[in-house]
Amino acid sequence: MPPAVRPREDRRTFGMALMCGAVLCFTFIDASAKWLILSGIPVVQVVFARYMGHFLCAAAYYARTEGLSGYFSRAPKRQLLRSVVLLIGTTFNFLAVGQLPITVTTTIFFAMPILITVLAIPILGERPGLRRFVAVLVGFGGVLIVVQPLGAVWQPAMIYSLAALLMASLYFVMTRALAGIESEAVSQLWPSGLAALTLLPLAMPVWVWPSGWLEWLVFGLIGLFGCAGHVQATTAHRMADASLLAPLVYTQILWATLVGIIVFANWPTLWTLIGGAVIIMSGLYIWQRERLATHPINK
Repeated sequence: MPPAVRPREDRRTFGMALMCGAVLCFTFIDASAKWLILSGIPVVQVVFARYMGHFLCAAAYYARTEGLSGYFSRAPKRQLLRSVVLLIGTTFNFLAVGQLPITVTTTIFFAMPILITVLAIPILGERPGLRRFVAVLVGFGGVLIVVQPLGAVWQPAMIYSLAALLMASLYFVMTRALAGIESEAVSQLWPSGLAALTLLPLAMPVWVWPSGWLEWLVFGLIGLFGCAGHVQATTAHRMADASLLAPLVYTQILWATLVGIIVFANWPTLWTLIGGAVIIMSGLYIWQRERLATHPINK
C-alpha cells in the first residue's frame, strides 16, 4: 500500500528557505565530485556513488517511518518518467562538462529558472506575473555578469548541455506536479534507486578504491548531500510554486564562490562580486513581493 501523502501547503517563505538549502547541498555535490575526480576516481564511479549514497540514506531514513510502503507509488508512470528524466539529465550534463568549459555549461544551465517558469504555465497551470518574470531575467543577468561567457563559440557538445537543461527543468516541474500526490519517500527512493541500478554495471569495470581517509569521507558524503538536497527541494515544491522557487537556483553561484575560496583557494573576481549583488537584489525583491502578497500590510 502506498504511504500517506502530505498535502500541498502555502508556505512560500519556508519553501524558499528550503530551496536555498537544497541549492547549497547541490553545490556541495559539485565540490565533492570535483575533489574525487581530481583524486583519480572515474567520473562514472563518482556519479554512481552520488546516487547509491542518496538511495541508502533515503532508504535508512524512511524505513522507520514508511517501511516498505515507501516504495509504492500512487502515480508509477509519472514517477518513473520523473526518475528517467533525472538520470538522462545527469548523463547529458556529464557529457557536456567533459567537453565544454565550465563557464559555458554553467551559463547554459542557469537559464533553467526561465525555462521552469515557462514550462510551469502549460504543465502546472501556474500564472507567474510580469514582475516575477522580470526578476528572473534580472537574476539571470547577474549570473551572466559573474560567468562572463563572452567569446564562447558554438560547439556540438552544447547540445548535451541544452538537453541537460531541458531535463533538469522538467524534473523540477514534475516534482511540483507530483507534490501532494506522491509521498516524499517515493520521490526520493525511486529516482536514486533507478539511477544507482543503471550505473552499477558501468561503474564496476572502472572501479578505483579511494586511497585515503579524506577521499573515503568525501566519497560517503556526496550521497548524503544528494539526499539532503533533494529532500529539501521536494519539500519546497510542496510549499511553493515551481516558478517562484526557480530563481533561487541563482544562489548557487554565491555558494560556489564560497566553496571555491575555502576548498580550492579560488578567489572571486570583481565581476563575481557585482553579479552576486545583482542576484541577491533579485532574490530579495521576489521574497519581499511574496511576503507582502501572503501578509499584506493593513492600512
